[in-house]
Amino acid sequence: MFIYLCKKIAIPGNVRLKCISWNKNQGFIACGGEDGLLKVLKLETQTDEAKIKGLAAPSNVSVNQTLEGHSGFVQVVTWNEQYQKLTTSDQNGLIIVWMLYKGAWYEEMINNRNKSVVRSMSWNADGQKICIVYEDGAVIVGSVDGNRIWGKDLKGSHLCHVAWSSDSKVLLFGMANGEVHIYDNQGNFIVKMKLSCLVNLTGAFSIAGIHWYHGTEGYIEPDCPCLAVCYDNGRCQIMRNENDYNPVLIDTGMNVVCIQWNPCGSVLAVAGSLKGTSQDANIVQFYTPFGEHLHTLKVPGKQISSLSWEGGGLKIALAVDYYIYFANIRPHYKWGYCSNTVVYAYTRPDRPECCVVFWDTKNNEKYVKYVKSLLSITTYGDFCVLATKADENQPQEENETESFGAMYVLVLCNSIGTPLDPKYIDVEPLFVTMTKTHVIAASRGAFYIWQYRVAKKLTAMEINQVARTRKEGRERIYHIDDTSSGSGDGRLDYSRAIEGTRDPICAITASDKILLVGRESGTIQRYSLPSVALVQTYILNCRAYQLSLNCNSSRLAIIDLSGVLTFFDLDVRATDSTGQQVIGEQLKLERKDVWDMKWAKDNPDLFAMMEKTRMYVFRNLDPEEPIQTSGYICNFEDLEIKSVLLDEILKNPEHPNKDYIINFEIRSLRDSRALIEKVGIEESSQFIEDNPHPRLWRLLAEAALQKLDLQMAEQAFVRCKDYQGIKFVKCLGNLQSESMKQAEVAAYFSRFEEAERMYLDMDRRDLAIGLRIKLGDWFRVLQLLRTGSGDSDDALLEQAHNAIGDYFADRQKWLNAVQYYVQGRNQERLAECYYMLEDYQGLENLANSLPENHKLLPDIAHMFVRVGMCEQAVSAFLKCNQPKDAVDTCVHLNQWNKAVELAKNHNMKEIGSLLARYASHLLEKNKILDAIELYRKANYFFEAAKLMFKIADEESKKRTKPLRVKKLYVLSALLMEQCHEQMQNAQRGKVKEKSSESASALAGLLEEDVLSSTNRFADNAWRGAEAYHFFILAQKQLYKGSVDAALKTALHLRDYEDIIPAVEIYSLLALCACANRAFDTCSKAFVKLESLETLRPEQRQQYEDLALEIFTRYSPKYNKKSDLDDVLESGDEKLPVCVATGDPILEYRFWMCSVCKHCMKASEAGNYKSCPLCHSTV
Repeated sequence: MFIYLCKKIAIPGNVRLKCISWNKNQGFIACGGEDGLLKVLKLETQTDEAKIKGLAAPSNVSVNQTLEGHSGFVQVVTWNEQYQKLTTSDQNGLIIVWMLYKGAWYEEMINNRNKSVVRSMSWNADGQKICIVYEDGAVIVGSVDGNRIWGKDLKGSHLCHVAWSSDSKVLLFGMANGEVHIYDNQGNFIVKMKLSCLVNLTGAFSIAGIHWYHGTEGYIEPDCPCLAVCYDNGRCQIMRNENDYNPVLIDTGMNVVCIQWNPCGSVLAVAGSLKGTSQDANIVQFYTPFGEHLHTLKVPGKQISSLSWEGGGLKIALAVDYYIYFANIRPHYKWGYCSNTVVYAYTRPDRPECCVVFWDTKNNEKYVKYVKSLLSITTYGDFCVLATKADENQPQEENETESFGAMYVLVLCNSIGTPLDPKYIDVEPLFVTMTKTHVIAASRGAFYIWQYRVAKKLTAMEINQVARTRKEGRERIYHIDDTSSGSGDGRLDYSRAIEGTRDPICAITASDKILLVGRESGTIQRYSLPSVALVQTYILNCRAYQLSLNCNSSRLAIIDLSGVLTFFDLDVRATDSTGQQVIGEQLKLERKDVWDMKWAKDNPDLFAMMEKTRMYVFRNLDPEEPIQTSGYICNFEDLEIKSVLLDEILKNPEHPNKDYIINFEIRSLRDSRALIEKVGIEESSQFIEDNPHPRLWRLLAEAALQKLDLQMAEQAFVRCKDYQGIKFVKCLGNLQSESMKQAEVAAYFSRFEEAERMYLDMDRRDLAIGLRIKLGDWFRVLQLLRTGSGDSDDALLEQAHNAIGDYFADRQKWLNAVQYYVQGRNQERLAECYYMLEDYQGLENLANSLPENHKLLPDIAHMFVRVGMCEQAVSAFLKCNQPKDAVDTCVHLNQWNKAVELAKNHNMKEIGSLLARYASHLLEKNKILDAIELYRKANYFFEAAKLMFKIADEESKKRTKPLRVKKLYVLSALLMEQCHEQMQNAQRGKVKEKSSESASALAGLLEEDVLSSTNRFADNAWRGAEAYHFFILAQKQLYKGSVDAALKTALHLRDYEDIIPAVEIYSLLALCACANRAFDTCSKAFVKLESLETLRPEQRQQYEDLALEIFTRYSPKYNKKSDLDDVLESGDEKLPVCVATGDPILEYRFWMCSVCKHCMKASEAGNYKSCPLCHSTV
């Protein structure tokens, strides 16, 4: 940053000033001094100078009011910016609160304690509370409306300073003995602050100032130091919070009077005088929050007493004796300029990262990128390099870089902020420069060189590829004390980078041919590029702050720390004071108060520099008349300087204005233009011949074109090597009509309305239309086409409608686009618009209107698939003869019936594999019932039945409700019946198709073979259903009291031990037999139970005890033989069993279920509407 004094205001009557405070929001300056002096001033920029903006605009005192009320020395002035109040206090302890009314300040409240003097006052961050501290230890906290909130008397303490924390929860009190005490906002003592800056210090010292930045405009870095405590002996500490045990320590080497943070907390100003000097030596030192010294400002006068920053941070006011001095600040912004794009960074209070804006000044578009811990921005050509600290939470991957765990990152971006290639390095990038092929980053002791692209022109994508396939030597590191030979010795060895040096680097610059490294001793080391060989060392008589090379690397511009600009000729051979021949010579030109300079890109003798608020252009070290501006120079080429008013942009960084980009023409360009206008082309050509420059020849060529002097225009275009211009002149020469030539020239100079009017006047509507087509102004093309008619108009109309449709589609105005695409018959874009509008009816109508096998149909079908509209998608696929895609769509959208139907209709064989794949996917997710439903819907009954049987078996083993298990077995069996029916139908179809009996017989045998395997499976399912049916029926009959029927039914269960556990079967049988007093059957059941191996010993014992209890009372005999036993004993064949009663059917007439083939007595059939086993309708 650079600071210079710019204005001085004298206080009338030579009244000495004591304090000054600048209102950050309204711009009022309050200053207090001897004899009750209190003045309020305001500097305002003159509005009549509309062209001059920013600091360069002249400012005058618009408000100058003396406030009467104090009698003693006014010692404290402080603003409440939120409520527009001014609070002042004098040596008698009188406090006055002033308010603004109709542009003037008036007393609002007065308070006088009459016991002690006020030493300090401070409003909190939101302006709601004020804390006042008195010398005798009294503390008062009051509200903005004048009410006292609390008061406290710190006995034995002499107070001199007070500061609030940003959240208003903590108060700091500075004591007269130099201690700082921390209190809460209710006045309760917490702890004494640890003062690391006073370690090993003896003698008396007092606090010069405490200032706590409240973070209102964000922090330059997360966890940034913001609390400054400074002592009159020059010792200072900057803390992150009140309990920071590792603060930043500074020894300013001066007698400090006061300190203050700038409005964004990035610079701390420390005012006072140099130690050990007899004469007046008032200075203001400027530091970063991390203790780095930025600048020293020398101030005239005997005694500086106070300072205050302006709200924008671009000015500072200093109270010295009976004057107010103003100094302008030229901040060292993080910014750059590449390919019409201004790149700048700023902080926001709501985000910890730095906000980097890439503002395309040509199209007025901006791209925002948030970057953590941004160190600097460097630009060249079309590229930008952002230097940042590496994010510890997201370490880079080892395969991306050899320097794993690096501390810093260089990110190569294009002009819209897209990162192209990051490089992780361990060299702290304090200084970064770049050329069209290299990026050079330097720390204090070493520099890192990265060849980010080869010399030929590459696209951004190619750069990325080159970076990915790193070649040997693309990245190198050199220590500043090493003598590099250029033989590739600077390998990527970071161990050299951390070694120190006695003569650190202070500035670097580079061109395509050379690299210059400036050191603090004044030495400049010259290296060749790209070999990086040390070829020359120069000695300067100053320490460089900024270095800059001209376009042919022959001269070097040096700006030192105090803003002195000098020049050094690198190649000239001169004789030094000892008479020896040396290379390099200091030039005689020297300018002071310089804060920016830029060489012309196309002329080694031209440069522009900023001196205070004036821009000078030098040609051969001779200045032109200055231009009033405060802009930072972006670019200097073609005799034009582009400058950007960064101060104005950063007042509202989210909305940059094109008015803040200013183009200045240098004198030769202005003179040539004036000469052409006044004298004429012939005479001007001689002047330009004497002062040749491509831009001047182009100016002459354009003037000659305007006058249709084609010969002179061609000569001028040849001199400025403008091939397109030469071709244009040749084309003009071939035209016969003068008016046609004038129209073409008007179009060449972008006067399109004029050119179009000329074409229409000549009745050449076709040329007017052609011009508008070239410009892409299709709306005007449409208007022109509608005014006439022609053979080719229909095709052009269609093209115009489509182009306008594209215009609206690009802006996502789909409804407008549809109207034009319909007129332009552009079905592809129309489909896209319908899809974006979610107008699926329109899309379906479009698909229906297309002919078969149209190339657009598959795309429309896929659109329907994406939104789950199966029917429409299938219709579109079938229309373009893609049945396989139609089937895939059905499968994808779970429309299996449709899929199977389509597969059958189109004789596709892969449906089985699709089903199997989807079913296995469902089974993996344990969705067995979904898989069964899938198979059932697709008519794959056998697979469905197998899965259902598996579920039934599992449920049976789990001992769940018997009815549920029976239903599962029945479902499995029913699915098998459907499978049989399907096979039989298929067989019948085959028989009809085959005429030969032998063939049908063979097919029948094969089918029978398949059927037999499925039959076995079906029988197992029906057996399971029977088992659980009789198990449930026996218990129902038992509970109803039909003990005889229950026993008969239970006896059937003996055949199903493989399905129902034996222990349950024989327990039920024993119970039924006992209830029926058939103790012989009961006895057999108990014998069976006791012999079961699955029983535990205690269970077996229980059965034995129960049997003993029963059969000691009742003999295990049953005289009455059951009918069932008679039948069983007499016949060999098994009789059918009635599923309603459990009785064997002895009659010849009985009812049989058509589905499950189970029987029921004819007498029982009338009582049931459905089969008791399978529940199919009777």
